[in-house]
Amino acid sequence: MEECLFCKIVQGEIPSKKVYEDDKILAFYDINPVAPIHVLIIPKVHIESLAKIKNEQLELMGYIFGKIRDIAKDLNLVKGYRVVNNCGQDGGQEVGHLHFHLLGGKSMTWPLG
Repeated sequence: MEECLFCKIVQGEIPSKKVYEDDKILAFYDINPVAPIHVLIIPKVHIESLAKIKNEQLELMGYIFGKIRDIAKDLNLVKGYRVVNNCGQDGGQEVGHLHFHLLGGKSMTWPLG
């Protein structure tokens, strides 16, 4: 997607502070963190949202969650963390590219605002 912010980050057109990268995903620090540790994890392939995942992409979703677990461990989030996905406009999704927020480094409260 030519106009997708996260696709531009994947392509290196926009810089990011990378936490992890491989051929399937990219993880980088959020530029507007809401927690001491706030990492975004995105698939390199453009998927608009969680609601738009195709059945053939379900294996990728499992892969992403395994990597989120690994990244949390690498970031020493031993006391816990939160993983958030905002889906669609009413769900608070601001960028039309599937992404997960890994939040940690403090005690979380519920519900989120």
